[in-house]
Amino acid sequence: MAEMAIRTEALTRDFAGVRAVDSLSLEVPAGIVFGFLGPNGSGKTTTIRLLLGLLEPTRGRAAVLGFDSQTEAAQIRERCGALLEHPGLYERLSAEDNLEFYGRVWRLSPDERRARSRELLTHLGLWERRREAVGTWSRGMKQKLAVARTLLHRPSLIFLDEPTAGLDPVAAAALREDLYELVAREGVTVFLTTHNLAEAEKLCAQVGVIRQGRLLAVGSPNDLRARTGGPRAEVVGRGFSPAVLAELRARPEVANVEAQDGHLSLELRGPVDLAPLTRLLIASGAEIEEVRKGKASLEEVFLTLVEEDQ
Repeated sequence: MAEMAIRTEALTRDFAGVRAVDSLSLEVPAGIVFGFLGPNGSGKTTTIRLLLGLLEPTRGRAAVLGFDSQTEAAQIRERCGALLEHPGLYERLSAEDNLEFYGRVWRLSPDERRARSRELLTHLGLWERRREAVGTWSRGMKQKLAVARTLLHRPSLIFLDEPTAGLDPVAAAALREDLYELVAREGVTVFLTTHNLAEAEKLCAQVGVIRQGRLLAVGSPNDLRARTGGPRAEVVGRGFSPAVLAELRARPEVANVEAQDGHLSLELRGPVDLAPLTRLLIASGAEIEEVRKGKASLEEVFLTLVEEDQ
């Protein structure tokens, strides 16, 4: 049985009559990137604060790395790293001095501080700029340094609260790549909150979907796709007449067909050989440029779950 880094039971938190987290029961295995997905205001940040023992639950309980979040919060925070709303950097200090400061906070020895700072800054591509004042850096570079700060003391679990929010697409992609490599190398468990579904799809072994404080679904991205629709095929071409669309819809292996701007989207009932469907289209006079099998994106899964919950 897999070791659990996080386990919650009916975890609930109310604020002045508003239920921010509603009976959350969740298990996160150790050693994975777990994505906690939801729109703004869905309870993601409140959940992190409950897990770190920074907030008391209204009811329910949580265990993090085997420690109770209410009675052993100090032990949890000693063993975790967290990057929440603010990067926690001193902008007048250099990158090197920021990590020196946090290394002292974590009571690392001088040799450990130097070696760990060099290791992280090198891996993140920041070593050559380590003596520059952080205030002169781009937002993407600051976020990379904030990730280094989070990992400095070799935590078993790190919480990243929307780490790429506000970054341009190039900086966000670079940070995602660095995170992926760092997590694999460090062997750390990651609890990642985001409303960027493409980000979760690239990074996460498991995801949970939360809306208005309630957990709607949890599992691997493939598990969630299986829950919200079967396999599909995409056909690009011309000449998709109403008659051939009706013929496709009548096929037992086709659950649904949508046509738009020379593009057919077919939802299929289970694994399907596409050759007969392709022959049908060609026989009808359609001109086909491309046929490919596909699967629902995590964004489509998320939207389906949210719509079902309304």
